[in-house]
Amino acid sequence: MSKIVIFGNSGSGKSTLASRYGHCLGIAHLDLDTLAWEASGVRKGLNESVRELRVFIDAHDSWVIEGCYGSLIADASKAASELVFLNPGVEACKKNCLARPWEPHKYESIEEQDRNLKMLLKWVTEYETRTDECSLNAHRAIFASFDGIKQELKSNMEAQSKATEILRLKGFPAPL
Repeated sequence: MSKIVIFGNSGSGKSTLASRYGHCLGIAHLDLDTLAWEASGVRKGLNESVRELRVFIDAHDSWVIEGCYGSLIADASKAASELVFLNPGVEACKKNCLARPWEPHKYESIEEQDRNLKMLLKWVTEYETRTDECSLNAHRAIFASFDGIKQELKSNMEAQSKATEILRLKGFPAPL
């Protein structure tokens, strides 16, 4: 059984890597954005988000969960067999955000997503200096406290390479 939590800054490649794990391993994939927000700009109560997270975890034997919300990541990591911290640096994250395709599960339209881009890039840039639950400091603390299998990947190329290696070890010879 695979129970993988992938976390990092916005634009770090979490969704891409989690989608590949989900598709190649045939496991359930949860983007924590879907639990953290009621609507654009309106955060759900933490207790409600945690309840929904636990329902997902209990409903699936194997899964990959990805996001940036420290409180939800910490809760999911209690059930995880593996933690992957994507930390390619702020500039790589900004570049990834600029190249991001439309995410229809988050935005009604590409135009709505694009209107959010300026705010997102500012938020990504502040990753190393913020002190909230989505900051580098919060993510480092979660990573340090996890006792299971864990890895920190520091570039898009390293994440791609590691994903290919892990999938090969699990019996999937085709590159991603």
